[in-house]
Amino acid sequence: MLFLGIDFGTSGARGIVINNREEIVTQVNSSFSDQNINDLAECWKNTLYLLLEKLPIDVRNEIKAISINGTSSTVLLCNSKGQPIEPPILYNDSRDITVLDDFKRIIPKHHLVNSSTSSLVKLLGWHQTKKIQSDSYFLHQADWLGFLLHGKLGISDYHNALKLGYDVENLCYPDWLKSLPINSILPKVLPPGTPIETVSNDIVKRFDFRKNCQVCTGTTDSIAAFLASGVKHPGEAVTSLGSTLVLKLLSNSRVEDISSGIYSHRLGNLWLTGGASNTGGAVLKHFFSDEELDELSQKLNINRRTNLDYYPLLKPGERFPINDSRLAPKLEPKPNNKVDFLQGLLENMAKIEALGYEKLQTLGAAPVTKVYTAGGGAKNKNWAKIRQYYLQVPVKISSQTEAAYGTALLAKQSQNR
Repeated sequence: MLFLGIDFGTSGARGIVINNREEIVTQVNSSFSDQNINDLAECWKNTLYLLLEKLPIDVRNEIKAISINGTSSTVLLCNSKGQPIEPPILYNDSRDITVLDDFKRIIPKHHLVNSSTSSLVKLLGWHQTKKIQSDSYFLHQADWLGFLLHGKLGISDYHNALKLGYDVENLCYPDWLKSLPINSILPKVLPPGTPIETVSNDIVKRFDFRKNCQVCTGTTDSIAAFLASGVKHPGEAVTSLGSTLVLKLLSNSRVEDISSGIYSHRLGNLWLTGGASNTGGAVLKHFFSDEELDELSQKLNINRRTNLDYYPLLKPGERFPINDSRLAPKLEPKPNNKVDFLQGLLENMAKIEALGYEKLQTLGAAPVTKVYTAGGGAKNKNWAKIRQYYLQVPVKISSQTEAAYGTALLAKQSQNR
């Protein structure tokens, strides 16, 4: 049997098919660049179908389950036929948070939904502007893409629904959310990777899928990337070394500190907690070209410390592990030797990473036992050695880093439900 995971990102989509041994059988990509991005929903639909067409027919014939991830808080409002009645709102599209003012006495003050980009703010915005009709459905991006394959509306997963206000601890909508005027449009929420329905007859005919191929609930892109790492035990963590520094730690306990951007996603009976710092690869690329980073990284003297005291930021403001919107970048003194300057930056980023995991543990998360690394910075072996010095735990490169692979694992796990 084969299992398909689909990842929808900001510029296109990727599909990865794995077998029972979790080996990659094939992978395909489809870009948004050839689509009409002025009609986002149609663009996503066309991209999804192009992606499926690129899979070899003999592979499609053997796919047993499909799962899809999308960007968190990217949402749509549809009619009873699943046709969007308003343009989708993207994950990073800020809305007027004053829409919450009428419900201040209802919505908990420090809840995750009190954000200009939350799913709930976007839904309440549609309510306020009277866009919601009696036959309307509210869907996240992954929900809608799944609907295109199985044909059932009004179903979501508890990863996507977290920023809608869903109570992931008690697995229900809280009373305060059910008292809001949008209660009737809230989707049914299931665990990620739960079989919903087999692919529709139209999909079977068009793409030669087997009739018993199951479409499952999905997840968000960041959690799919975490699942790809293979982390399974409390204390294991994944650091993503991209333009920013993102930490995710698997824990027995739920940890939250919304003021510092720390919240937890449910993973079965465990919790995925973490935060994101504004330091990271964007700072490095401000000072060095890719070629310089490769060349200078090989010259680092990892057996000595530079003792340079930096807080590498491009502009004032930090979220985690220090929550200070005015925190100033600290990048002086700058040595004449570029190797020393790079090493100083990497050392201090490693200190921030260590401080981040320390903060999560202080709040009650599991002690870190091992850190896997994803993102572009994962390839830098000397940086990994520097990080291991400060983290004091083994640092390894994730064997798989693609979100589509993590989503394929989710599809495979659905067979155990």
